[in-house]
Amino acid sequence: MTDPRSSGTSRWLSVFCALACVLIPFRCGFPIVARAQNLDLDRPTLNIDEDISAFAYAPDGRIVFSIRRQFHTKQYDLERDDVWIQETNGKRRRLLQGEKFLRGNMPFTYTVDSFRWSPNGHLILAQLFTTTVDEAGKPQDSAMTLALEDSGKELHLGGRDNLIPDARGASWLLDNSTIVFLTEAIKPKVLYSFRYINIAGGPAGNVFEGRTFLDATPVPHSNWAIAVERDRTLTGPPRLQRLELLAQDDHELATLDGYGGGISVSPSGKKAAYYLDKEVLEVRDLTDPTRIVRLRVGLGTFQWALEENRILLKRSVEKKSGDLVWIDIPVLVAHPVSEKDPPPVVQPTPVSILHGLTFRDFAISPDGHYLAVIAPGKRNLLAFPLPPR
Repeated sequence: MTDPRSSGTSRWLSVFCALACVLIPFRCGFPIVARAQNLDLDRPTLNIDEDISAFAYAPDGRIVFSIRRQFHTKQYDLERDDVWIQETNGKRRRLLQGEKFLRGNMPFTYTVDSFRWSPNGHLILAQLFTTTVDEAGKPQDSAMTLALEDSGKELHLGGRDNLIPDARGASWLLDNSTIVFLTEAIKPKVLYSFRYINIAGGPAGNVFEGRTFLDATPVPHSNWAIAVERDRTLTGPPRLQRLELLAQDDHELATLDGYGGGISVSPSGKKAAYYLDKEVLEVRDLTDPTRIVRLRVGLGTFQWALEENRILLKRSVEKKSGDLVWIDIPVLVAHPVSEKDPPPVVQPTPVSILHGLTFRDFAISPDGHYLAVIAPGKRNLLAFPLPPR
């Protein structure tokens, strides 16, 4: 259902677009290209007119999202985001009221960084950035993961709390019961180790004990993950690994020339993309790891198109506003390890979308038919139909 206030948002976006085209001829090192795929800003299929901090599509097209909520106590100004679900029939339900979400006796504040759905589409993990004031009055920051049912019921992990302390990048395994997550092995945010916890089981345990990783991402519809391993001394090169998280089996895919973050696996699980540095994105065939292509696209955050022959790139770092462009992925070419020269770097032509406007966050729906974005300014959530290519 379209909010009647969306017309005002659209007019503002149109004015901003006109000014941007005149005043910002270059962005992130790329020219604004002539050809573009522009969506109708006057006709979003969805407008959630709230201050949105994070959101994610469910497998069935529903959207879980968080709304910033600030309130005051006698001593502190606090923020605890509410969590809501947008149903496909247009109705919305609140799952969590942040002001009533209390933990212990010390002041506690949080914002939601990201969400991840379970394979069955009924369980939700919310990664939180939290701040707690200790007894000495000193704030302590940390990352935690909150587990909820889509009904709003709290999940008591291991029979205890529904919060997993020091947990990042958490995801569900296919049993819809086991959660695997990363915890800091070398701080701050240098290397991570895997751990797991089960809804019905006991306390958290280790996965691939003694090994450390720079990053990891789950492979869709499986118990596998693709991870970048690095030794604790940071002396050896990063190595791309395929990990079976339940059986704890592994297979090394490749030794990387570098790792700059952003690892992501395509919807079919057959390709992976990651930054080698702040400029170059490497795409690798996971079924034949010698087949790769390197693209000079500039640092940003991206999502795979359903057909896997292109990515949608936000040309800015995570949680910062940037414009959205399509990047075509060329045919991957075999480059055996024995070859001494590095693969050539291709300079793709970015295709602008949404008139070159900047957005803080975005996501493509699982069926590939819709694009949702967090608009600048008030940070309301807009969704648009994606035209077929």
